Amino acid sequence: MIMLLRLFSALALSLTLTNAFTDTSPFFMFSTSELLISIPQITAASTLLETLTPQLSTCPSDTYIVVTQPGVYAEDYTDRYSAPHLRRKVLGEDESVRSTTSVMDVLGDVNTEEIVEILEQKCGAVVLKVDASTGSFAIPSDPHPRVINLEFPALPSGKPRASKLQENDVFLSSILNLLPTSKYTVLYTTTPSPSTHKPTGNVQPETYEMDPSFSSPAQEHMGLKRDFIARDDEKTPATGNVTLVDAGLFERYQYFTPGIFMGLLVSLPLFLILYVGVSGVGSLQVSYAAFEKEMGPAAAKKQQQ
Repeated sequence: MIMLLRLFSALALSLTLTNAFTDTSPFFMFSTSELLISIPQITAASTLLETLTPQLSTCPSDTYIVVTQPGVYAEDYTDRYSAPHLRRKVLGEDESVRSTTSVMDVLGDVNTEEIVEILEQKCGAVVLKVDASTGSFAIPSDPHPRVINLEFPALPSGKPRASKLQENDVFLSSILNLLPTSKYTVLYTTTPSPSTHKPTGNVQPETYEMDPSFSSPAQEHMGLKRDFIARDDEKTPATGNVTLVDAGLFERYQYFTPGIFMGLLVSLPLFLILYVGVSGVGSLQVSYAAFEKEMGPAAAKKQQQ
């Protein structure tokens, strides 16, 4: 019974994690002030807001830009050209940025209205709403703290998705360039797309259907083998010629295999032993008289004895 409970608990946990990854969106924050914020890469929106509240209550900046970008996933920001200005700020490549925070998977929607309310009450900031769909905005140059509530429209599907994200990135960068102060904090919130389809690039899964005529394991194995052979034949050109990748010889071929390397290691001491033996034999010095037959009285006496 205990094992069953553990099994059901593990299944429930795996389902929860799966839903968290398919219904999450990223969060980015960068500031010209020092903000000590540590957030896990997978967190709930309520937990994220609880972590941000103490830091925002200290009023670290003069201008706060609260961005809302609906209909996106973390994969939309993996390309370096999708949002280059935002990428440069978050990665800390801008010298004016002193602290950055990024969370790739936030479960739920971050309540931007509560963030704006905190800044209004704690910092006395004036709220300015900017609609990115109109393409026009005005930022007053008064010395009072301000909150710019920037709302982007949801990204479309298909090819215009990347270009629209680039346009939004340029619009945010233009607002930062026109700020009357150099002390600012940007909170870039996102929400996932309402559709269940999540962009995964150009990879399309292949579906394999089982033929009901295959009943035995041996026949199933032969069917899979024929399938892989057919796929290999499709990848191989009809002429039988294969074009090698443009690279150096030592990158395309392996010259020193483990067997050759072990053979060289064994041959080296054997050659040393052979050299010592041949040198020892060659260093022997024996006169030719030692091999001649003795003649004379002394030899005759030896024979008589």
